[in-house]
Amino acid sequence: MAVQAETGTQRHILVVDDDRLVLASLSEGLRAASYRVTGTTSGEDAIGIAGRDAPDLALLDVRMPGMDGIELGRRLRELAGVPFLYLSAYGDQDIVRQASEEGALGYLVKPLDIQQIVPSIEAALSRAQEIRKLRETGAQLNSALAGSRDISMAVGLLMMRDRINREQAFDLLRGNARSQRRPIAEVAAELLGSAENLYTVRKLKEPIPRRRRSKT
Repeated sequence: MAVQAETGTQRHILVVDDDRLVLASLSEGLRAASYRVTGTTSGEDAIGIAGRDAPDLALLDVRMPGMDGIELGRRLRELAGVPFLYLSAYGDQDIVRQASEEGALGYLVKPLDIQQIVPSIEAALSRAQEIRKLRETGAQLNSALAGSRDISMAVGLLMMRDRINREQAFDLLRGNARSQRRPIAEVAAELLGSAENLYTVRKLKEPIPRRRRSKT
């Protein structure tokens, strides 16, 4: 049984294979496993489908007339950020290498048994979700840092204080803002103010060096 998305909706899988019998069999099997499936025999049609209703995962036959699976995977990734697995009856190392270079999340060899490939599909969906969250976090981080000097400085302060990387520092700052239900810029400014006050107190506690009296 397929695992449903966090929203409770079915995971959408795009299947692309020029062999209509394989396409029909695979699509039917995946629907029986509780996935929402869209199938097509054309790479060009697949790009149009992804543009209208982006799938959670695409299964792409490697060897197809016209646009092959390698090129289709590249275009789906560039145009819509769609994660994909490759399907092929050919298990040669060159295809495996190309699949890896194009960013495929996996490689399945025909003939395909639905019960056997569902774990691979679920693993690919989980990995795709992790990648998507990382991209979203990175985009939010870049946007936030570009739009707020205080946030940028606070992130740098947390990096030095806790010896963590940029993304971890931003997540920590954002988590505090969410828990307090306050704007992240406001929490950042408060953090910087606290750091400045602490620095001032430390300076005040330092002994003032005495001036030596000059001999006359």
